[in-house]
Amino acid sequence: MSVGVVIPTLGREAVLCETVEGLLRLARPPDEIVVVDQTERHESATQGSLERWDQTGCIRWIRQASPSIPTAMNRGLLAAASEVVLFVDDDVVPDPRLAEAHARAWAAADGSDVGLIAGRVVQPWDDEGAAGVDGFSFAQREPAWVDQFIGCNFSVRRETAIRLGGFDESFEGAAYRFEAEFADRVRRAGYKIRFEPTASLHHLHAGSGGTRAGGHHLRTWKPHHAVGAYYYLMRSQPPGWVRQMLARPLRSIRTRHHLRRPWWILPTLVAEVRGWWKALRLRLRPPGTLKAGGAARVASFPQDAGGDVSTRSR
Repeated sequence: MSVGVVIPTLGREAVLCETVEGLLRLARPPDEIVVVDQTERHESATQGSLERWDQTGCIRWIRQASPSIPTAMNRGLLAAASEVVLFVDDDVVPDPRLAEAHARAWAAADGSDVGLIAGRVVQPWDDEGAAGVDGFSFAQREPAWVDQFIGCNFSVRRETAIRLGGFDESFEGAAYRFEAEFADRVRRAGYKIRFEPTASLHHLHAGSGGTRAGGHHLRTWKPHHAVGAYYYLMRSQPPGWVRQMLARPLRSIRTRHHLRRPWWILPTLVAEVRGWWKALRLRLRPPGTLKAGGAARVASFPQDAGGDVSTRSR
């Protein structure tokens, strides 16, 4: 079973190159690596590495002018040629058998109702042996059936993901909760999500670039974080969604950060109101999925597109 890797990236330099190098050194390298690059201008060393890898067929380097996490993921999904597409962040250290473990998990799931494989993610703050919420942690070493996944390490069958509509491009900014919305669609389509701990990586959580380019959600009046939270509740409507939406403004300021720095209470509430209003406007439009975009969206990003899409493959 072929496994390709898609890396959406924004504002990352050396750590992006280290991520690509780590993937190229895997015990079983991916069948392809697609880098969807949303960085306007790279440092010369990064630019040189990406150009060299692209020219030698180690990666396919796609440039995207307008930053959007779900749009970049959809472009990578449509550009990939592999049966299974593995999405990873641009600031990770993969386990040497990352791609192999995802391939094994899909081989074991053949003929079953598994729709997504969620890999193990060790964050900088994780105690690898500790249990998380409700006794589960994405850093744990035991397999499990789960309802969610973390966007920096998961794989899907390309055909299934496209049939489900890909990722909702209406999630803006940090695209907060886009994973939860996609997970809901996966499960509503009758599929299950399997957590596979052998498919492991360390997420470095780099302090600059990526979703952090818009600033920390606790220290801004901008709705980068809040809009995703409200849009998810309005669009996906999980159990108790109205109650969750009404309670969110109060919960957003009941934090240690606001207790110690009360001057951030008003900006946070402003961000919540702006996020709710923006989410409502987004909800009144069709969802930003591939299905909503119709066949024209799929046709606009063919496997070997011209323009800013590299046509090389491994």
